[in-house]
Amino acid sequence: MDSNFTGLNGTQHVFVRYSIAELHEIFAPTAAAIDQCVTPILYVCGILTNPLSAYIWLSRNTRKNNSSAIYLGILSITHFFFNILHIFVELNYAWGVKTYNVPISCEVFYAIYYIPQYLPPLLVLGFTVERYIAICFPYNKHEYCTVRRAVLVISGLTVLSVLLGVVQAYFWTYDPEKQDCDHRASAREGGNASIISIWTWVTEILIFSVVPLAALVFNILVIIEIRALSSGGPAHLGPGSGSSQTASTVTLLCVSFYLIFTWLPATVVYSIQMAIPLGGVYLTDDQIKIDPTWSSYFTYYIIRKILEEFTISNSACYFFIYYITGKHFRQETKDILGVDKCCQKRQGKTTLSGYTTVNTTQVINGNATNV
Repeated sequence: MDSNFTGLNGTQHVFVRYSIAELHEIFAPTAAAIDQCVTPILYVCGILTNPLSAYIWLSRNTRKNNSSAIYLGILSITHFFFNILHIFVELNYAWGVKTYNVPISCEVFYAIYYIPQYLPPLLVLGFTVERYIAICFPYNKHEYCTVRRAVLVISGLTVLSVLLGVVQAYFWTYDPEKQDCDHRASAREGGNASIISIWTWVTEILIFSVVPLAALVFNILVIIEIRALSSGGPAHLGPGSGSSQTASTVTLLCVSFYLIFTWLPATVVYSIQMAIPLGGVYLTDDQIKIDPTWSSYFTYYIIRKILEEFTISNSACYFFIYYITGKHFRQETKDILGVDKCCQKRQGKTTLSGYTTVNTTQVINGNATNV
C-alpha cells in the first residue's frame, strides 16, 4: 500500500502552488506531524531490531528442527528491507525530498518496493497453517512441519511476491511535466475500470484482506484445539506438546494477530481512497480551508495516516513480541547484548566495594573465621 496522491479518485491533479508534502503540511498539519515525528521512531526500531531478530532466528541452534524459526527469520529480513525502502517514500511524500524520482528509477523502485509488502502476510499465513497442522494434526507434524518444507514454501511465496511486484514497473513511470513518479497514462485509462484500478483492488483484497482473514480463521481453530487439549488433560496432548511447543505457539499467535489487527484497518481505509474526491484545483488557500470536499479529503487523510503508522509498526515492533513471549529468544538477546555479563560484573563490583554483605566461612588452622 503506497502513499500515491494523484490516484486518489482516478483523475490527475496538477498543483502549481504546492507539492504534495507542502499541501498536506499546510492543510493537514496533524497528518504531517505524525509523518515527520512518529514514522522516524518506527524506522529506528525496525532498522535496529530486525537484523538482531533475523540473526537469532536463523542461527544454527535456533533453526535446527524448528521450521517456524525460518519463517520468522525471513520475516525479519523482509521487514528490514521494507523499512529501508519506505524511508525513500517518506522523504518524497512527507518531506518533499526527491530521491527515486527520475526516469527508470521510478519503475525499478516501485517494482522492488512492493515485494516486502506482499511477502509478510504470505509468510504469516504460511507459519499459521504450519502451526495449525502441528496442533490439530500432531501426528502429521514430522511430515509437513519440517525445515526443508518451510524453505520450499518460503521460496515459492518469495517468487510469487516478486512476480506481483514486477507488475508495478509497468504501472509507474516518471512524469517530466510533474517531475515526479506517477501512474502510467495507459495504465489508468478508463478511470475506476482501468487496469491499475482492477489490479490494485484484486491484489489488495487477496494479499491484505483474504490472506489475513485466512490466518485469523486458522488462529481461531488453533486456539479452540489448544483449549480442548488443555481441558482434556495430559493424556489428550499429542506428541511434542511440551512447554517449548506452547511458548512457540504463543509467539506465533501473537505475531499473526498483530499482523491482522494492523493490516486490515489500513486495507479498508486504503481501499476506499478511490471514492474520496479532491476539491477544486484552482481554489485559493482560504477557499480550500472552507471547501467541504477538501475538508472531507483532509479528514480522511489524517485517519489514513494514523492507521498507516500502525501498519508500519508491524515491520518495526515484532522484536518486542519475540522478546516478551519467547524465553529462548529473550535469553539469546541477553547473551548477544551481554546483559547477563554486565549484571554479573556490576554485582561483583558491588560485593567488593562493601555494599553487599556476604557471609563466608573460611577455616584457617582449624579456626572458623567470618570473611
